[in-house]
Amino acid sequence: MNPSALLSAISAQWDAEIVPQLTDYVRIPAKSPHFDPQWESNSYIERAIRLAEAWVKKQPVRDLAAEIVRLPGRTPLLYFDVPGSNKSDRTVLLYGHLDKQPEMTGWREGYGPWEPLFEDGKLYGRGSADDGYAVFAALSGIGALQAQGVAHSRCVGMIETCEESGSFDLPAYLEALAPRMGRVDFVIGLDSGCGDYERMWDTTSLRGLAGGRLTVEVLTEGVHSGDASGVVPSSFRIARKLLDRVEDATTGRVLPAEFHTEIPAERAEQARLAAKILGDTVIHKFPFAGSTQPMVVDPVEAVLNRTWRPALSVTGADGLTPIASAGNVLRPQTSLKLSLRLPPTTDGEQATHTLKRLLEADPPHRATVCFDVEQGATGWNAPPTAAWLKQAVNDASLQFYGKPSAAMGEGGTIPFMAMLGKHFPDAQFLITGVLGPHSNAHGPNEFLHVPYAKKLTACVAFVIAAHGAIG
Repeated sequence: MNPSALLSAISAQWDAEIVPQLTDYVRIPAKSPHFDPQWESNSYIERAIRLAEAWVKKQPVRDLAAEIVRLPGRTPLLYFDVPGSNKSDRTVLLYGHLDKQPEMTGWREGYGPWEPLFEDGKLYGRGSADDGYAVFAALSGIGALQAQGVAHSRCVGMIETCEESGSFDLPAYLEALAPRMGRVDFVIGLDSGCGDYERMWDTTSLRGLAGGRLTVEVLTEGVHSGDASGVVPSSFRIARKLLDRVEDATTGRVLPAEFHTEIPAERAEQARLAAKILGDTVIHKFPFAGSTQPMVVDPVEAVLNRTWRPALSVTGADGLTPIASAGNVLRPQTSLKLSLRLPPTTDGEQATHTLKRLLEADPPHRATVCFDVEQGATGWNAPPTAAWLKQAVNDASLQFYGKPSAAMGEGGTIPFMAMLGKHFPDAQFLITGVLGPHSNAHGPNEFLHVPYAKKLTACVAFVIAAHGAIG
């Protein structure tokens, strides 16, 4: 392999093809099914997957086969298959997704979720980094290897369109496609993050998730607050009291022991090393308003808090009248959307049932309380890393970034990883991505750091070649 030529070819393809393709992709509001129940009739997901399919089929990759796989009643999945150029029967599985989070407010003037803007090497817009780039990077890396005659094992790709809704359609596709994929012994997931833009990062764990809608109802209709307050309990106050069962409002610590787990020594050491590299960036990468202070000031504790400890967020609300039109009315109900991040090894389904039981039991004032479960996903903790993979990742980082690689857990959830761990228990995993400081996935002003993505594409190709070279 000629690493300089590899990066040069990949960079040229990014500039000439991939950035324009992603620019068109950003324009498509391909929101995940949870956020667009009419996804099928609206056809945005269909447009996104057809855009990716058309590009994939044009790639000069030897014997490449690609198709949109459709199972009845489910979101579509893009599948590609590249035969190996060595004699191995081993298979590399590459993963990404094309569905997106909703718009979110707070975009800077001139920026928008469906209005792509390329500025200072960054492509702004929803889905560019999370993680529409994945399929383009995967095929670009494989094509660059083949152009140099570098051997690789068979590579297959699964690009789903339901990840942001918890990948509820993916088990069926995995079941249907597993026989076609053969002996998968290496999985590359491109939907994760990076601690900085100066090296390759290996994600070694992902948190799980228990999510749903908490509704507290006290009246059948709103009434005058001057008449009812002091007699009718506030639905908002009851919701606050219920949340106190889950979270210490003073510290933010999640209270029930069922939601905690012991942090493995190896992961604690990785957190310490990552914090040493990143320093205060772990904390100050977030856009704190005014004089807001973080929950912790120790970078090591910050890394562990966002990767191995549970945390509760209220991500949405209904029943709250906009201030401009809020009269003196005691509202009949309050609904809160809850997102409880779980340690990687905590069972997501069981935790979701526990959360429902905690919130619904013996409600204050015997109010009508219901917790409707929306998501329950188990996290993922990587198996021990093989020597060849650890060496390849570090060598790739040194080659293309000039700095050694680093490893760290991520706070988000990729349900696919837990599913794959069950299907391919002996596989090695490389989970990486481009979501670094300020990239702001799911929020306003999301961007893809294109110079970093080019080098990451080269790193992934380098590691695929290393996999192809092992016995």
